[in-house]
Amino acid sequence: MRVSSQDVTVVALLADPDAPTEIAQRMAEMLPDRLADRSGQGRRFDVEVVSEPFTAGTEDLPTLTRRVMDRRRAEGWDIVVALTDLPLHSHGRKLVVDLSHEHGLALLSLPTLGGFRLQTRARQAVEEAVLSLAGLRATRAEGPPGSQPLRGPFVGRLAPIHPGRIGEEEIADLRYVVRGPRGYLRVLLGMVRANRPWRLVPGLSKALAAALATGAVATVNSTIWNLATYLSTPRLVIATVGSVALMIGWLIVDAKLWHRTDEVSPEARKRAALYNASTIVTVGIGVIVCYVGLMVINLVWALFILNDRVYASTTRTPLHATEYWTLSWFVASVATVGGALGSGLESDEAIRAAAYSKREQERRSALQDDHGD
Repeated sequence: MRVSSQDVTVVALLADPDAPTEIAQRMAEMLPDRLADRSGQGRRFDVEVVSEPFTAGTEDLPTLTRRVMDRRRAEGWDIVVALTDLPLHSHGRKLVVDLSHEHGLALLSLPTLGGFRLQTRARQAVEEAVLSLAGLRATRAEGPPGSQPLRGPFVGRLAPIHPGRIGEEEIADLRYVVRGPRGYLRVLLGMVRANRPWRLVPGLSKALAAALATGAVATVNSTIWNLATYLSTPRLVIATVGSVALMIGWLIVDAKLWHRTDEVSPEARKRAALYNASTIVTVGIGVIVCYVGLMVINLVWALFILNDRVYASTTRTPLHATEYWTLSWFVASVATVGGALGSGLESDEAIRAAAYSKREQERRSALQDDHGD
């Protein structure tokens, strides 16, 4: 048990594994100094990061709050801020943050902060939550708990964040939620950001190898030359959309990334829809990046290998910049289809970060292993 001195406030950042833990570890380096500067009065803060799958097995808000509260009591922390990458719900709204000044805890859902400047917004949110909890717990003269609104990322004309309703039996005394189409889009972007789609590209090494091999062969194929020469721009666009959609669908089906729920509640259906939408967008970003990379590589390969006389004698069309571009574009679509076949060689682990359901399964397993030990 941690015991704090009179002028030192012990703050724990209880973070889910993966992205929340990484965000918490980065902000913990500067958080003590920033909190001390903003609080004044010579107050000091001791910040520690605890990586633990506290959301494993449930997304029920009261259950999560009790878990966090029990961990705070067991460890003797003054304040605990729990960070999760799950989209939590409260009374039909998507939760941003819950604060309980009486129990010294805050629960922050990172996806509701959006997909841009997440590290900065998360740090600002944690600072506001800690200062609010520390200030109001230290002195009641400022008003009842939750009477002072938070600032930082919780206010602004463009932020679809509003104070949320709190039930009579809930321990929270201050809550912020997002609502409306803009709020849904904000949460979706935040979930995609938490999925870290840039990690998907290196994980598709076997698929990329198959696509590159397909592209290299297709570039020197005279049949492909003739097809590319007479393909119109709309047909090339259709080929692009079709090949990318095929790759996305195959990855999701093959790795079993589609989230299904046995629950019949509206919140469960909304949660499943959010999970699947974030998975599609995440995988789509990775596939599109691969597609653009294939176009560039195919263009370089075509510039190096093709002979204008041979090409013109086969297609009856001079080999100019337009022909290079069209051929590389079409070959990228063909190669992406080949890459979809190669993606069947990838392990689930290579693309598991693209789906919340996969991470949730891992967190449950980790929690069961801890209980077994």
